[in-house]
Amino acid sequence: MKRILIVSALMTFSLAHAQNTGIHSGDALLRAMHDRYQSSWYKTVTFTQKSTTYKPDGTSTAETWYEAAMLPGKLRIDIGPPAAGNGYVLVDGNVTILKNNKVVNTRSSVNMLLVLGFDVYTQDPDATIKVVQGEGYDLSKLREDTWEGHPAYVVGADKGDLKSKQFWVAKETLLFLREIESAKSDPKQVDDIRFTDYRPLAGAWIAARVEVYSDNKKVFSEDYTQIQANVNLTPAVFDPQQFATTHWEKP
Repeated sequence: MKRILIVSALMTFSLAHAQNTGIHSGDALLRAMHDRYQSSWYKTVTFTQKSTTYKPDGTSTAETWYEAAMLPGKLRIDIGPPAAGNGYVLVDGNVTILKNNKVVNTRSSVNMLLVLGFDVYTQDPDATIKVVQGEGYDLSKLREDTWEGHPAYVVGADKGDLKSKQFWVAKETLLFLREIESAKSDPKQVDDIRFTDYRPLAGAWIAARVEVYSDNKKVFSEDYTQIQANVNLTPAVFDPQQFATTHWEKP
């Protein structure tokens, strides 16, 4: 039995290695990520999120968010009690901000964590490549590195460069690990966002924790519980005009 398990593990590793040998550019990596999981990745997911903000004085505050995603391209975030009507709706590159169930602003905004951590596995690779290039990532730059003791692909930056726009992907699993870019609020600062604590979910995976670092200091984290995949969600959940009447969670 032990020999069978070893042989099986070697075959699995060899298959993964063979599938990855043709990856020599960022666009090839995005295609490989899609091809690995296109038939098994969930189409919807919901979870409760503990959002923690870490302050310069060493203290922290936490609040509960409720999130629902319909892949590709749709994400709804209810901040605090759903009945309060505060949150965001992201749909295909636009974000709508709501307060007291009323729309206060809508603007163009691409959520790269949604694109690289979820959408990439479910949508046409050409669509992902277009978005990633449009956001300024240099897909011609691809190298290998190590992250937390495991081999990883790095797209968009040379070795030693931890300031340019870049994303990291696990070489063995082709799961998104890390994204680095200048902070939107202050281009002089560098944000480093990391997906951790990956867990199996409905034939695919989900990172149950996200950590955000600004200039190497942890400033924010997300911890997911009550994670459910392939939940029955209607398009109305992601319609800002129906924000008050389409809660997927219990208010």
